[in-house]
Amino acid sequence: MKICWAQYLQWAVFAILALVILLSGCGQKGELYLPDAKPKPVQTQ
Repeated sequence: MKICWAQYLQWAVFAILALVILLSGCGQKGELYLPDAKPKPVQTQ
């Protein structure tokens, strides 16, 4: 079975998209975890 140039192009586009998706998070700033919910203040009577 011979592989045509369109399949090479398809795999190249797939690889480039995967690389872009993987590298898109490299410059993100912020916390790397979800912060804990703040406890509600206790009301005294």
